[in-house]
Amino acid sequence: MKFTTTKQKSSVSFDVEFVSADFEPARLKALSRLARNVKIPGFRNGKAPASKVESHVDPNELAMTTLDILVREAIPKIYDEAKVQPLSAPHVDIKKFVPGEMAEVTISSDIMPEVKLPDYKKLKAKYVAPKVAEKDIDDVLKRIAESLAETKAVKRAAKMGDEVIIDFKGKKDDVAFEGGSAKDFKLKLGSGQFIPGFEEGVAGHEVGDKFELKLKFPKDYHAKDLAGADTVFEVLLKQVNEVTVPEIDDKLAKKTGAFPTLKELRADIKQNLELQGKDNADREFKDAMLDELVKGSKTVAPEELVKEQAEAIKQDMLRNIEARGAKLEDYLKQVKQTEEQWLKEVHDAAEQRVIGHLVVAKLGDELKIEVTEEEILDQIDGLREMYKKDPHMLKELEDEKTSVAIRNRLRINKTMEKLAQLNGKK
Repeated sequence: MKFTTTKQKSSVSFDVEFVSADFEPARLKALSRLARNVKIPGFRNGKAPASKVESHVDPNELAMTTLDILVREAIPKIYDEAKVQPLSAPHVDIKKFVPGEMAEVTISSDIMPEVKLPDYKKLKAKYVAPKVAEKDIDDVLKRIAESLAETKAVKRAAKMGDEVIIDFKGKKDDVAFEGGSAKDFKLKLGSGQFIPGFEEGVAGHEVGDKFELKLKFPKDYHAKDLAGADTVFEVLLKQVNEVTVPEIDDKLAKKTGAFPTLKELRADIKQNLELQGKDNADREFKDAMLDELVKGSKTVAPEELVKEQAEAIKQDMLRNIEARGAKLEDYLKQVKQTEEQWLKEVHDAAEQRVIGHLVVAKLGDELKIEVTEEEILDQIDGLREMYKKDPHMLKELEDEKTSVAIRNRLRINKTMEKLAQLNGKK
């Protein structure tokens, strides 16, 4: 066997020539394979000698099986000798074939591209240590207080800050528009849930009032058919609730059920914010470093991997859209995109993600990052505890694919953490 190689950025093809001396070992293996389905008097299936089997099989089937075995066994040797790694099962194109004498075939596939890393020890990305301001703590305390607010029905005109229960119907050109109607809708006046003027228009009315609000939708409203449109909302005010937000003091801390004093609650909030801030700072730093590596690597993403990743991204987005009770058309209207623009955006994101994976894998090799079996088992044990009441997930954890996925994720995390340390993170 001899071959010539034609290599491109992300693909390779081999023109392979087999001669008569290559065929005999493959022919014997082909006869052994075909013998399993051949009944020969006096022999059990698969036990007849090659000389007996050959007279009982179709010569064309024997020739093609021989060539199939010959090519299959040659493929790993060829790729190994050429020092390239296929990304998928290679495609085989038969050019010439004379059974037992010669064959010329072309073997081709996408390959793992060469990844050249920039100087990863001197990246420009900087780690920004998180800081927690007193205002950040105050904002959390305010949200806690609002979550513990008490409401009480009152007999007076509604005012900003009240909670109201309303029925409403929105019309454009005297026709009710989709998504513009609801019954027994609970609305906090001043929350900004509705378009400008709606909540202000409800304020001042009392229980039982029926009234109309003539409003114009914002010009940049996500639904194009309503953007800038003049509309009328028919409203019935059914209940007004006065909202009493508790004072931010020791009593509030005790209401949370965990802290006897406000000082201790503030300290806990600060600690949680610092942990969140650290996680965010770590993620932003690593994202910035990876973006810099990707731009500096000039790596070409194999189109086959890009297609796979694009399909995964697309399916994830569609599931998220459907989970919100919407359709792709609704989403595209909201983001003001055509389907072609969306698909291109998905493709571009997939391409960047694939390059990122290739770069991190190469960096892991450079840094000699390893993942131990113990680390993988620790992760699986943790997941078993988390999903101990989910038989389906427990079964998934036994699959070898799960171990491979965990190994890959751990290696990525260890690689990026080492990169962060090399670039100034303490």
